[in-house]
Amino acid sequence: MNDSAALHKRAVFAEDLEIGQVIPLGSYSVTEEEIVEFATQWDPQWFHIDKEAAGSGVFGGLIASGLHTLSICQKLVVAGLYDQWNVIAGKSMRDVSFLRPLRPGDTLSGKVTVDNVVFDNRARGLVTITAKLVDAHGNRVLDVVTDAYLHCRPTRGQ
Repeated sequence: MNDSAALHKRAVFAEDLEIGQVIPLGSYSVTEEEIVEFATQWDPQWFHIDKEAAGSGVFGGLIASGLHTLSICQKLVVAGLYDQWNVIAGKSMRDVSFLRPLRPGDTLSGKVTVDNVVFDNRARGLVTITAKLVDAHGNRVLDVVTDAYLHCRPTRGQ
C-alpha cells in the first residue's frame, strides 16, 4: 500500500481531535508465563523472573517489569487509537509513572485524554495524549504522556 492509500485508509486526522477528548481503551490480562518470558528477555531482575525468590521479597510475589506494563499500554493505545489515526511517527514519551505493580492475572484497562494539538506548516499536527491504566479494581497502575505527529486532512488534489 502506498503512502496515499494508507493516508485515506485511516479515518482520524490531526484536526479531528479535540483537546480534552477522552477515549476509552480496551483491556488486557497478563499471565505469569508472559511476565516471566518478557522479563527474561528484557528486564531479568529476580522479582520478575524467580517466583520463589519474589515470594519472599518486598512485593510478596512476581511483578511485571515496568517496561512490560508500558508495552501493554502501547498495545492498547495502538488498538484503541493509532490504528484509526493517521500517525506519522511518535516523537516522545515522558512523565512515565509506575504507580502500582502489575501482577500475574491482573487485567489492565484505561483511557487516553487528548491534551494538545499543535499544527505546523508541513500539514501535520503534534498530538499530545495522556494514557492512564488501571487494574480490575480501579487502582491506577500507569500514567504516561506521549507526543506523536499525525497527518492533517489532505486538501483537494492530494
